[in-house]
Amino acid sequence: MKSLYKITLVFGLMILVSSCHNDANPNYQYFPNMYESVGYETYATAPVDVFKNGKEGQLPAVGSINRGFEPFDYANTPEGYALAKTNLKSPLDSLDRNSGKGKELFDIYCISCHGAAGDGKGKLVEREKFLGVPNYKDREITEGSIFYVETYGLNAMGSHANQMSAHERWLVADYVLKLRAQ
Repeated sequence: MKSLYKITLVFGLMILVSSCHNDANPNYQYFPNMYESVGYETYATAPVDVFKNGKEGQLPAVGSINRGFEPFDYANTPEGYALAKTNLKSPLDSLDRNSGKGKELFDIYCISCHGAAGDGKGKLVEREKFLGVPNYKDREITEGSIFYVETYGLNAMGSHANQMSAHERWLVADYVLKLRAQ
């Protein structure tokens, strides 16, 4: 008799479990758009309620600049270089000028081409990967021209504006002038 009860109990549980499953009506999902995303066609117009006044996108306010962007008032032209060379002055104070950070940055970004003494004989020049890297002592350079070249690049040298902030570029410019004076 006990086995009949057990068989009936197991059979009843099987019916109960199988009756809860329905393929036509699945269980609720917590975030259904994560599982079944809303498909948008490329270049299709969006519904009117998505953007203001039915526009496809919102433009930034007039005169706004990107966060962290520091505008540079000199154009990337030979005239801009000449203006920066004569007019551009460093905003560093005396405490920043004496820091070793300029040397650290020079050792990271510049030493491979320009050399440790600024003589244009870095490792890449010795291995003839780049040729014609100038010696700082042979050139008429100012802190403004150095900062300009670090910002925009010149000849074979590329821009370092993406690798260094404006403050860091000024530190390197100050260190280059110290190398030139040695």
